[in-house]
Amino acid sequence: MSLTQTRLPAKRDEYRFGGGARPCLQPGTMGWTVHDLEDPEIRALWDDGAYEIIDGVLTVMPPAYFRGGKVADNLKYILRGYFAARKTRAVFSGEVDIAVRPPLVVRADGVIVVGDDIPKFESLRFDPPRTTWEDHALTLPPTLIIESVSEGHEAHDRTRKRAWYAQFKVPHYWIVDGLGRTLECLRLNGDHYDTEAFGRDDDALEPASFPGLRIALREVWEQ
Repeated sequence: MSLTQTRLPAKRDEYRFGGGARPCLQPGTMGWTVHDLEDPEIRALWDDGAYEIIDGVLTVMPPAYFRGGKVADNLKYILRGYFAARKTRAVFSGEVDIAVRPPLVVRADGVIVVGDDIPKFESLRFDPPRTTWEDHALTLPPTLIIESVSEGHEAHDRTRKRAWYAQFKVPHYWIVDGLGRTLECLRLNGDHYDTEAFGRDDDALEPASFPGLRIALREVWEQ
């Protein structure tokens, strides 16, 4: 019998799972943490939707449009080539849960873990043992996070997530806006980010933290 055909056990806080015949995650309910995602039934419902946990409150992410995913993927493609040419180990993913702290779990459009940061993740151990860090929300800061700005939700990426990722000590945070055709490359400086490079339209960016990297923005918007 599938999860969607059953009710979650009564011992759980039912108000968090709706009142219908099929359980669902109820946005606006409180008391959520990253630890809830270790429950396979809750994780399945989480993966079926588009959620974040903000200060313990379950929230719905803004809709994802083709353009936003495209520009984030194009940036990852450029970076794959850059690291491969330098024979630097780098692992890439998208739509990754970032556990800034237990009651604050946000989803990043693009995540890259590079070089000496990778063994830190590989040393983590999980239950069940067959899983690795790649199967769970990230509890360590990745090397670089890319967020693609959603129209009408600009403050979430440009202000809130910027502050949260700085608290989490993510070294590099890039904000790409496919509609506005801008890219801002931020570098962590203590407890805040400084703008390392900024460009728009057909500019070319050369972030100093990545020697030899040249990003022709035309390739981000038009590929």
